[in-house]
Amino acid sequence: MDTSPSALLRLFVPKIPFIAKTALWRLLWLSPTSSKWDLRTELTVRIIRSLLDSPEPTPLLKQQRWSLKDPGIRGKMWISKVTLAKPQEEDIRDILVEAIESMREGNGRYTIPPIVPVEAEWTGYRANVRHDRPRLDLSEVQHYEKLMSEVTSSVTMLYFHGGAHYLMDPCSHRVPTSRLAHLTGGRCLSVRYRLSPQNPFPCALLDAFQAYLSLMYPPPGSFHEPVDASNIVFAGDSAGGNLAFALLQLTLEINRSTTRKTLMFHGRSIGFPLPLPAGVAGISSWLDLARCMPSITSNAQYDYLPPSYSNEKISHFPHDEIWPTDPPRGDIYCDLTMLCHPLVSPLAGKDWTGSCPMWLGYGEEMMADEGKSVAALAAKQGVTVLWEQFEAMPHCFSMIFEQLEAGQKCFKDWADFCVKVAGNADGVGDVSLKTKGTWFAAKTCKETDVDVTSLAVCTQEEVAQRMRCTTEARMQGLEGEGKIMPKL
Repeated sequence: MDTSPSALLRLFVPKIPFIAKTALWRLLWLSPTSSKWDLRTELTVRIIRSLLDSPEPTPLLKQQRWSLKDPGIRGKMWISKVTLAKPQEEDIRDILVEAIESMREGNGRYTIPPIVPVEAEWTGYRANVRHDRPRLDLSEVQHYEKLMSEVTSSVTMLYFHGGAHYLMDPCSHRVPTSRLAHLTGGRCLSVRYRLSPQNPFPCALLDAFQAYLSLMYPPPGSFHEPVDASNIVFAGDSAGGNLAFALLQLTLEINRSTTRKTLMFHGRSIGFPLPLPAGVAGISSWLDLARCMPSITSNAQYDYLPPSYSNEKISHFPHDEIWPTDPPRGDIYCDLTMLCHPLVSPLAGKDWTGSCPMWLGYGEEMMADEGKSVAALAAKQGVTVLWEQFEAMPHCFSMIFEQLEAGQKCFKDWADFCVKVAGNADGVGDVSLKTKGTWFAAKTCKETDVDVTSLAVCTQEEVAQRMRCTTEARMQGLEGEGKIMPKL
């Protein structure tokens, strides 16, 4: 994105009347959200929404390139850039394909991906420095050693960034991952998974799986020592939350269905069942790529993401070097025939039995219903589930509104969960952790208990039917090509 003064003026000057009108309506209490938002929140959400709903969307490649620009490393963070070596064996890809096939219903189409080295960033908190302090001129291994010298707990978060599967990077998420590291006393391994549409499903999931195994069984040249699964938490926001829950579902499915005795990884024979992580924790996790649940429209007033009935022109991406794909695919992340697959849309998952504890944090946002369904089903199947929802808050609000009590509370509870499940060096999580649901009122954050098992707004049969109908509409060209991002 061009951030020069002239470019910013071109972007925001035309919106001055809109901003003034929004502020006036808010001050006169004429806005429908006046009782729930302060002026800053109102302006932020409405400006983001206006950018997302632009009548002239930007081509995918231009959006992607903008989102990958490195903002630099400075201030209260340690960053160590690493590359996790590619295993010579093909077992991880083969067992992923076996799991996809065992869970597939119908004739879904996908391309078997190559195994590649996976880049990532170790992220930690750097204490006692100014926010503008430059990064030290050290080798990456020295940066890792500095990072580890300030780690005070055994928590290791395997983090997947958001960005609708085609945007952003670990570099764009250094602030939230370093904040998580600070609050937990631990560290994050933030994965640079392959982005779509150039690398469709299951490329990103294969990278995530490889990163998980690499934490537990370090490849040659790794900086880290083996990490016990009991100290690992899968974490992410939005599309990264999708990958976190898909990776958990993949691990569960491998343990349920594989007939293999071992998996070979960098010359090491790994037995089954594969160890599960200590927990999975997602903010505004995108669990339904079909976008079929009622909150997609019913919660639109509190969100900035464009609803399905949004501007028809922006429901299809402009053509450029990477879109449409050849052959046409219909969705950025996967072929339309795969939208209802549990490893694409974890909402479609039928069995979470035996899962590690889950933490799901949402606003009163368009994706809330899909999170509710997953949380309710998992809780009914005996999984420990912590559900938190914040009234009138939009998608990924805790990363946007750090100054709000709701944003601070959500982030703190996210980190606290990670500490409870993975923070003990002996590998034993907090045995007192129980399933709990909480609704936080707007502005005051007053807490009301909710029954997690009763969260779902649709039965599992209704969810499956909604996903099928929405997918069919996409195939017929009656729905857009996916979440639309801003004109940049």
